[in-house]
Amino acid sequence: MLEPGTDASKAATQLPALCRQLWNGRVAAALDETRGICRLESRPEQLPEVCKWLAQDLDYAFATLIVEEAPSAARWLQYVFHQGGGAPWVYVDVRLAPDERTVPSISSIVHAADWHEREIEDLFGLSFEGHPRLGEFILHEDWPEGVNPMRPAFDASRAFHQRAIEPHWEPPTIVAAPGAFAMPIGPVYADFAESAHFLLETVGEDVIRTIPRFFYKYRGIEKIAEGRTVDDVLLLAERFSGTAACAHALAFCQAVEAICGIDVPPRARALRAGFAELERLRSHTATITGICNSTALAVATSQAALIEETLIRVSCQFARHRYLFGLLTPGGVRCDLSETARSRLATAVASASEHLHELDRMLRYSSSFLDRLEEVGIIARDDALAYGLVGPIARASGISRDLRKLSPYAAYEAVDLAVPTEQDGDGYARLRVFFREAEQSAAIIRDILFALPEGPICAEHKPWRSGGALGAVEAPLGAAFHWVRLDADGLVRRYRVSPPSFTNWHGFHLAAENFAFQDFPIILASFGLSNAECDR
Repeated sequence: MLEPGTDASKAATQLPALCRQLWNGRVAAALDETRGICRLESRPEQLPEVCKWLAQDLDYAFATLIVEEAPSAARWLQYVFHQGGGAPWVYVDVRLAPDERTVPSISSIVHAADWHEREIEDLFGLSFEGHPRLGEFILHEDWPEGVNPMRPAFDASRAFHQRAIEPHWEPPTIVAAPGAFAMPIGPVYADFAESAHFLLETVGEDVIRTIPRFFYKYRGIEKIAEGRTVDDVLLLAERFSGTAACAHALAFCQAVEAICGIDVPPRARALRAGFAELERLRSHTATITGICNSTALAVATSQAALIEETLIRVSCQFARHRYLFGLLTPGGVRCDLSETARSRLATAVASASEHLHELDRMLRYSSSFLDRLEEVGIIARDDALAYGLVGPIARASGISRDLRKLSPYAAYEAVDLAVPTEQDGDGYARLRVFFREAEQSAAIIRDILFALPEGPICAEHKPWRSGGALGAVEAPLGAAFHWVRLDADGLVRRYRVSPPSFTNWHGFHLAAENFAFQDFPIILASFGLSNAECDR
């Protein structure tokens, strides 16, 4: 595999010529240098070969899989890959006739696409030939066979008869050794935890296999968005995962702005980055709180929770909402900061950062705490790459990908960003990344506040345009991708969200397996993921 920064980046700029050389016209390629996108048009039979070339030879990372369906039932699949470092984003387009319902699976080549294929099989009724496990993923047993809620023919306003549950149904298991048993955890929990089910298989004390199951609260956000205005869908974007409202709203707005050719003013771009880092700082503090709580450190949990609550109140004071709802709009932001507000915000963020630094120092010298995290929940770098893990979870396993640096947006091109990484891949490595990123976010906020450009905070409205575009941001939990297609009246015709929790839950079992039952809640907390974000 080629490493980033080697000849792979140079080769990426010559993709059209390389495609002609490799496939002799069977794969068409067109490079849009203005938008930084290279489109490869492939027939289904060439798809695995093309994706293998991108992922293994050119070191491209898989981002998302987008499906669109015309009223005629013709379908269009877009496999999106990215690399960074000036290399174009790559869209591998596969068009299917109305009578084509089967596509070769790429999950054995690009394992990060595994859950995407399973999701599309459930929602669109496409079959991915060669995939080892399809069915009952998003849609659980009570959904009737043949009902695919994302197809245009599906009428969401009509009730359907739930399928009767098989009376002798048993959850799927893998371990077949003598004495094996399966322990269910969830889907209902105490406190405010969202629904999720984990089946832990073992023949002793250590977990041998972890089988997760989500989507108990599948809300059909992408279906609800169809035919609605941009403002209506923006509300959905920032609310399907309230703790990452700013990040998801920003990705959605960037997609709309790319379609309509909206240039966001410099002051608005800087404010967007500043508020996004405030959300990251608060989110990482919440994760640290959860890790302390999982190890029964009551005092440390209270200290971290107090810092988190302080940051939530700061968000409300300076951005008008505790979780930054209603802050962004296509073209800019709705909330400006006066000079006095900037000074007070910088002071508040610096104070929170200092308290986090002190908490980090105390935890580093707590042997009982470290014993529960060190060499527990390990994810090797090769596994993290294979599963396409993102965000702090990937960076704790030595993968330095961060969209703020690889494909800068908002005001990040002016930020000197050194991506924090660790190599151990265990729970303590993840905690160290969360602390370092939180400290870095506080520094970025202060730098932005003291160098805020003058000017408007929102661009003038432009006429709507028809078209599609992808918005990509580094959310607190990792890379988030929002695909938006608009018609000429500004109505959303297709909305596709690939959040970081969906990506990272796919690889969670890597950390939970081969460790003791009592480690499970601590490993779970060290990921800091959102079930609601996954169950979009």
